[in-house]
Amino acid sequence: MTSGLTLDEALQRLPLLGQPLEVTELPGGLTNHNYRVRTATHDVVVRISPPGTELLAIDRAHEWHNSAVAASVGVGAPVVDYLPGQGVLVVEFLPGRTYAAADVAANVSRVAAAARRLHGGPAFASRFDMFAVQRGYLRIVRERGYAVPQGYDALEPAAARVEAALRTHPEPLVPCHNDLLAANILDDGGDLRFIDYEYSGMNEASFELGNLADESHLDRDRLVALVEAYHGLVTARLLARAELWGLAGRWAWTLWGAIQHGVSEVDHDFWDFAMERHELARALLTSARLDDLLDAAGAAA
Repeated sequence: MTSGLTLDEALQRLPLLGQPLEVTELPGGLTNHNYRVRTATHDVVVRISPPGTELLAIDRAHEWHNSAVAASVGVGAPVVDYLPGQGVLVVEFLPGRTYAAADVAANVSRVAAAARRLHGGPAFASRFDMFAVQRGYLRIVRERGYAVPQGYDALEPAAARVEAALRTHPEPLVPCHNDLLAANILDDGGDLRFIDYEYSGMNEASFELGNLADESHLDRDRLVALVEAYHGLVTARLLARAELWGLAGRWAWTLWGAIQHGVSEVDHDFWDFAMERHELARALLTSARLDDLLDAAGAAA
């Protein structure tokens, strides 16, 4: 369990940085508080995690290790310091702008190239299995009595069919970010960087592509372009696996939103987050297209 340090308390425990000359709170974090801290010797981001994020299947020690691995292949920010058990991670501040969904759509080849660099690097410390994460989230919402979108449980049989198809002839596991929201992609004009490795772990590349496409609302043509840019070719199997892994993400992230709605003090409408993903998951899980996708995704490579 993290300790919920204030920024002042965290800085007192980070003597390496020296005395801050300027502190700026950074926007956008849904689970953490992020600050840019400039001192005479450092320009860093201090990320402070509040208590309760362990409910979201985040292992902070694994995040620290995986962040360093991502930095070693030029995809993540260099790690400066880490306070084990205290919810504090410090990385170098990287100049550039974070993406919006439209930027992802306009830069699918560059995003794919960054993903290939990450996926080709050293192994991460942990395994990320979206279906196992979903089951863990489901236990939490049931044990704690958190609200879930109406009709969620009725979709479980269809979701089980998706899992069975994706478990057939699985892809090799590679080090994946697993949470490529547009805001986690940084562009300084050179190679793209990915930030925030809370959910990082060994996973199928098709999850990375499908989750990225879903979170940025890429249309079918952009998904095809993303798969082709990553793999160098497009097949019905690769497209179906990306789409179904994206669906698995929506299915699980719905419960992530439900948990956050129950526990988080961050100023964000987590119920709307949950409902948006639930409706998108429901639409495909009840679609006439689902059978075709399952057949294509479960085919041998």
